[in-house]
Amino acid sequence: MAEKRDNVAVKYKDNVFCMLYREKENLLDLYNALRGSNYTNVDDLQVTTLNGGSYMKYKNDASFVLNMSLYMFEQQSSKNENMPLRFLHYLSDVYREMFSNDVLHRRSMIKIPVPYFVTFYNGLEKWIEEEEEIKLSDMYEIPVDNPQLELKVQVININKDVDILSKCETLRGYMTFVNKARCKTQVEKKDVKQAVLEAIDECMEENILVDFFEKHREEVVEVSIYDYDEEKVRKTLADEAREEGVAEGIKEGIEKGETLTKIIQIIKKVKKSKSLPTIASELEEEEADIKPLYDAVVASAPDYDTEEIKAKLNI
Repeated sequence: MAEKRDNVAVKYKDNVFCMLYREKENLLDLYNALRGSNYTNVDDLQVTTLNGGSYMKYKNDASFVLNMSLYMFEQQSSKNENMPLRFLHYLSDVYREMFSNDVLHRRSMIKIPVPYFVTFYNGLEKWIEEEEEIKLSDMYEIPVDNPQLELKVQVININKDVDILSKCETLRGYMTFVNKARCKTQVEKKDVKQAVLEAIDECMEENILVDFFEKHREEVVEVSIYDYDEEKVRKTLADEAREEGVAEGIKEGIEKGETLTKIIQIIKKVKKSKSLPTIASELEEEEADIKPLYDAVVASAPDYDTEEIKAKLNI
């Protein structure tokens, strides 16, 4: 089993969505649902999904060319605002595979397929309601009204977008499987392997993705376990980061409170015309440590406004 798990990792963490849309027929089904078309000839569809080989760095979920349009699909079970930049990376490598460097040096203009980018989101974390567009320009550090480089990603929440599920049998089947497995792991608290096996059996009994599950049953179980383990690790890291952030905030609050206490003590002593060495001695502090506080207090005379002093000290 361990050896199989390693193989899954080497495959750049392929998931059930990737496996389902390796098949041209299923890709065409999803395309038709998005475009409102009814293409049936799978031979017209050229798969361009990256394999993550030694030359190309990336492995995307699914991409293909049809009628000189390049569609790139990604499935996300977690919120990710960086999808435009990810798609830009994928697009660069796909175009690089399609058009060699020699072609780019021709004098005549080459024609390239028009790219479209879609992210199918089925996570439980709140992100979008049904459909939204996120843009590469949203990620720019400096806002630009008319960016020279733009990339728009259509994000579809397939937990809620009933319209596309009604139009695409394979996507509807995929979400039925996902929801069954979720219910068994999260509500019924079953072991993930048992939950996935039961979800597969129920789908097949209901005539959902029967051919797919017959062909890929073991692989679906394996990648589902891997995805579940990865999601647990992600959640653990997020919880730890949150806890560290809270702890850091408490620590920062304590430090600010201690500093404010010292400021008030120094104000009282300055009002009594005590010198810095005397104040340091009475507070049992090093002169160098409290000098910035002392200087700020003296500069705030005669009002000794603590908010003004804190502003000067950036606290």
